[in-house]
Amino acid sequence: MRFGVNYTPTQGWFHHWLDFDADSVRADLDSIAGLGLDHIRVFPLWPLFQPNRTLIRPRAVEQLVELADAAAERGLDVNVDGLQGHLSSFDFLPAWTTTWHRRNLFTDPDVLAGQQEYLRTLAAALADRPNFLGMTLGNEINQFSDGPHPDPDRITAAQATAWLERMLAACERGAPGRTHLHAAYDAAWYRDGHPFTPAQAARLGAVTAVHSWVFNGTAQRHGPTGTATEQHAAYLIELSKAWAEDPHRPVWLQEVGAPAPHIPEERAAGFTEATVTHALDCPDLWGVTWWCSHDVARSLADFPELEYGLGLLGNDRTVKPAGRAIAALAEQWRGRRHRPAVRGTALVVDAGEAGTAPGRSVCAPGGPVFESWAELAAEGVRPALVLAERATDAAHLASRGITAVLTPDEVGGAAGRRGASAPAGPRPSSPSVPPRRSAS
Repeated sequence: MRFGVNYTPTQGWFHHWLDFDADSVRADLDSIAGLGLDHIRVFPLWPLFQPNRTLIRPRAVEQLVELADAAAERGLDVNVDGLQGHLSSFDFLPAWTTTWHRRNLFTDPDVLAGQQEYLRTLAAALADRPNFLGMTLGNEINQFSDGPHPDPDRITAAQATAWLERMLAACERGAPGRTHLHAAYDAAWYRDGHPFTPAQAARLGAVTAVHSWVFNGTAQRHGPTGTATEQHAAYLIELSKAWAEDPHRPVWLQEVGAPAPHIPEERAAGFTEATVTHALDCPDLWGVTWWCSHDVARSLADFPELEYGLGLLGNDRTVKPAGRAIAALAEQWRGRRHRPAVRGTALVVDAGEAGTAPGRSVCAPGGPVFESWAELAAEGVRPALVLAERATDAAHLASRGITAVLTPDEVGGAAGRRGASAPAGPRPSSPSVPPRRSAS
């Protein structure tokens, strides 16, 4: 079982690539290693690494390798996100994709060629490092393809699939055999018509990545200590398995955090412990990577308020209560095999045709699948999820250890019968926060 953190540098946040300070990075990594964690996820800023379509800055790539080597010295493996893309409410796109050079990020041939070479170059630079886990294509890049982004690059689901396959192949050419994957925010699971789909998330790439943020309507509806809130990450892990073709495909809880005010500061440690404990009760979990390592400095302006306090450590590298909770869990699980019991009862997911999931809002907070699953979980059932088209497939059910199947209408309370009463997709965490604030 892997425990790690998304690395947010204390000096300059991700702008630190402009003034790369190896000593500061090493001090940050020392504080991360001090929590007993074993890996980090790092974020090059795409416009800084590839400011022109045919210029990938050698010095920037060298600094990325230097960071990875510093992590190795501290026993930390490294996953690298390539196309940033979007981080903490800010978009970072190179000038050759915007305004006068505006081209679709997912379909323009020149942009595709530039992205491929960039991802291949980063992967190749790290291919000989034993602590290099692999590439994530980009951070929640699906947010550029649809609303509520203010200026989306519209594509179809088929075009999204083609883009994902092409970019994953570029990573594989750069570093064959490593764990290359892609990651989406929860519109892929919850938003009807979104071009990035559950099937893509659960079938393309080496593992399935899920990002769990309870400001999406979950905490607003269920409160900071509600079952649905504390088990939202577990729900997404199990939801991904409904679409997976491999019944034991690994799932990486790649992002999860305790966003205030939905999780009050005094509840952050309790929420952290509960969220991770419930996630660990899901079979085939690869690991947990918390968002994020260090608080954003208050000297930096214009972040949504909740961004400033998400760290396991303060901006001065002191350990916070949530950090102590993660450290204790990492210590508890060190050297142990992850063998949770199978989840024998499955709830049926009827989101329409599996490839495009046109009715996936049934899975969103307020939807019949989500609310019924939460009701069963509150009763201690430990529910799995299964697609309607597989609910009578004896071989599939047996491969997952499922012995009982329920529809939302059969769940005891009113949740399964009232239908979706909340809009699907992401929600603002407060009136001042943009419609999509990726904490990553």
